[in-house]
Amino acid sequence: MKSLINFFEDSVQAYANNPLMWEKNGNTFQSYSYKQIQKEVYEFSNGLLALGISAGDRVALLSEGRRLWLVSELAILHIGAINVPLSTKLEADTDLIFRLNHSEAETVIVSKNQVQKIRLTAEHLPKLKTIIILDDEVELGEKEIIHKELIDKGGQFKTNNPETLKAEMDKVGPNTIANICYTSGTTADPKGIMLTHRNYTANVEQAFSYINVPQHYKTLVVLPWDHAFAHTASLYSFMHKGASIASVQIGRNQHETLKNFVTNMQEVKPEILMSVPALAKNFKKNIEKAIEGKGPFAQKLFTKGLDFAYWYNADGYNAGNGLKKLTYPIYALFKTIIFDKIKERFGGNLQYFIGGGALLDIELQRFFYAIGIPMFQGYGLSEASPIISANTPLFHKLGSSGKVVNDIEIKICDTDGKTVKVGDKGEIVIRGENVMKGYWRNEEATQQTIKDGWLYTGDLGYLDDQNYLYVLGRFKSLLIGADGEKYSPEGIEEAVIDHCTFIDQFLLHNNQNPFTSGLIVLNKEKINHWLKHHLKTIESDQTIVEILQLIQTEIEEFKNSSDPELNFPSRWLPSTLVILKDGFTEENKLLNSTMKVVRSKVEAHFEQEIEYLYTPSAKNFFSDTNINNIRSFLR
Repeated sequence: MKSLINFFEDSVQAYANNPLMWEKNGNTFQSYSYKQIQKEVYEFSNGLLALGISAGDRVALLSEGRRLWLVSELAILHIGAINVPLSTKLEADTDLIFRLNHSEAETVIVSKNQVQKIRLTAEHLPKLKTIIILDDEVELGEKEIIHKELIDKGGQFKTNNPETLKAEMDKVGPNTIANICYTSGTTADPKGIMLTHRNYTANVEQAFSYINVPQHYKTLVVLPWDHAFAHTASLYSFMHKGASIASVQIGRNQHETLKNFVTNMQEVKPEILMSVPALAKNFKKNIEKAIEGKGPFAQKLFTKGLDFAYWYNADGYNAGNGLKKLTYPIYALFKTIIFDKIKERFGGNLQYFIGGGALLDIELQRFFYAIGIPMFQGYGLSEASPIISANTPLFHKLGSSGKVVNDIEIKICDTDGKTVKVGDKGEIVIRGENVMKGYWRNEEATQQTIKDGWLYTGDLGYLDDQNYLYVLGRFKSLLIGADGEKYSPEGIEEAVIDHCTFIDQFLLHNNQNPFTSGLIVLNKEKINHWLKHHLKTIESDQTIVEILQLIQTEIEEFKNSSDPELNFPSRWLPSTLVILKDGFTEENKLLNSTMKVVRSKVEAHFEQEIEYLYTPSAKNFFSDTNINNIRSFLR
């Protein structure tokens, strides 16, 4: 069993001169070899030792993804301390304060873009002793030290204590805690997930059950580096194989950084990208917008190409089977004249995406498969370090979350905890070396989640006879009817969004009510496009009624569909609907950092709207409430 230090040191020995990191400094990307990063890690480690940080101490890391993010974490781990990676999406409020105080972090490593958050919350952080700023061109405040000064202190410490770092490294073992990663806070207080060195190294080994990454491959990491998916699947998996990690050029804000990502793809030309559903939808939207801009003929050709590719590819693993293979020249033609040109938008070398973070709609999977850069859906959660299953180029079924990786035991359990047979739905339960040590300072939650070594994920799914896992939503986030019957809503919600043009987000509600209701967030862009195309404005009530009519028609078509994939129990389909004045976003904390809807917070935020849904007025979809809410939302 190996620690992350063993992994890193082995990779340095095997791939010393390979580029580990690519970072844009000025106008060009610069590479940093495994050997160079090792030198920086040792310098940083000695700097931490010089500050008196020792094994077991918690050090928080709040920074955008960059070379010094990886150097900082590896340095923390090399001295046996524990990294507490924090999302840059956290604001200077109770969420940030809770994590820092709960972890009892006395040191915070922070970028210049994020340091103000720590300054604003410092008076609420009684244990905070030192703030290390990763940039040098910063005016220092109380308790602050810049990166250069830290390295200078480390150099002096090494001169006086030449063997200390090696001695501290030797003390680190597979069961040493590496990270305390906080959940996104879907309940009142986030939980701190304790992941050991072996949790990570085991999961990296498991990640390569059905896939390989050649050492010349590069990935451009657009997902937050504190995110468990990006952390394991990008940073440590690529490091283990001698491959390269590129960071997105940091902008003045998140919007600017995302704009840089588009340019950086052309510069880095990655072979693999990690994606989450929100990012995938954005990619698809931008592709469709670009095609639309080329005129009606290009649009029609693109649609024809997609339709043909969907038919030809089927479920992925059976693409081109049987007599279909005779039609490959047609697919190849579409590929040459359309799809290959789209691929250039991603740098030209992209082989595939790995999708995770949340459920990826099957239509998105089919879309990216059709254009020749498949998005292979995987499944996991932070408590499992995080990878549990994954689709890969050689083993995949569209619509599934892939084959369960090696060295993980898995079972599907009913509400009584009994294992169900293959094909039956239930809670996904796993056991393996990748399962967390537990929740930091929360023994009660640990015992509720881990029983006899088995991790109860809280997710609903089933296994097929080839060990492909299908994830259907939350096992415990259930609709509950007035008679106590329970039902998982995610499948219906996703289907409504997919089949209703003007609906961007959708949530069902039934908490022991006589019927189910629905909360609608409109797709502003598509409605504005419709208004422009029909030369209409929202000032007219008649126009708003027309929009409501279009939405109602699509909802009714959905509810009455004969498509077996839409054959949901009628009692769980919405009887009343309300248009919301605003959407579910990270800013209003109705989406968590992985872009999943936090159901409990949505229900609390829209408490009045939910009360309205069970009044007589709500039975009229064309009510003043919905008319006024549409107008308010679009303004």
